[in-house]
Amino acid sequence: MSTLRNDIEELQKRNEAGLTADDAGETELAVLEEFLDALEAGEVRAAEKRGGEWEANEWVKQGILLNFGLRSIETHGHGGVDYHDVLPLRDTADLPERGTRNTPDGTVIRRGAHVGSDAILMSPSFVNVGAYVGDGTLVDSCDTVGSAAQIGDDVKLGACRVTSGFVVGEGSVVGENTLLTPNIPVYDLVEEKVVYGELPPERRAFTRYVESSVGDHDLFEGGAYKPAVVATDVEEETLEATRREDALRDN
Repeated sequence: MSTLRNDIEELQKRNEAGLTADDAGETELAVLEEFLDALEAGEVRAAEKRGGEWEANEWVKQGILLNFGLRSIETHGHGGVDYHDVLPLRDTADLPERGTRNTPDGTVIRRGAHVGSDAILMSPSFVNVGAYVGDGTLVDSCDTVGSAAQIGDDVKLGACRVTSGFVVGEGSVVGENTLLTPNIPVYDLVEEKVVYGELPPERRAFTRYVESSVGDHDLFEGGAYKPAVVATDVEEETLEATRREDALRDN
């Protein structure tokens, strides 16, 4: 991938020097296509774990942004409806051979998104460019997996929203109506610490509200609260529900 990285970084320099979508030709677009193929294959990722800590790959972020800056809006067709975007939807022909299924009427996977093997995407759901969905993960109805969001293996996203750059650890279960974003704190009751931008592995997460400092303001008589995510161990009840779900997958 070193050659691809060099090509993206060179394109970034040219873009900063004034290269635009009008100037981009077959050579530049071929680099962008190779980059999107690598994202879909999981060969490159927007973030990776190094030394126990998640780190963003700046050059991958540059490649994602270049796909918007160096492409023009085009008209595409999907399900009999035209849409207008710089990126088409992802080709999903490879999904069934890897045991992955996406249900009809509203499952949208954008070009440049990685979807692992034995995964399920329920309608309606949306997986954006640069996102990584791990093996065996369930993306439930009404879920949004934002650009560059990293979802581990065997995760259950229960009608939640995961925004750009957030990391969901392997084996976690995320409750319905939970918003996972780098700006909202995660109160990890297992390690007894507050983290941002990451849900550790093997957690059951749900939204709660905690006291906000603006509660002292005269406008908020009685106190004000802000959203937070509480993370606990994956309980036996959750594991039993997962077993039932596995049985459904096999039938």
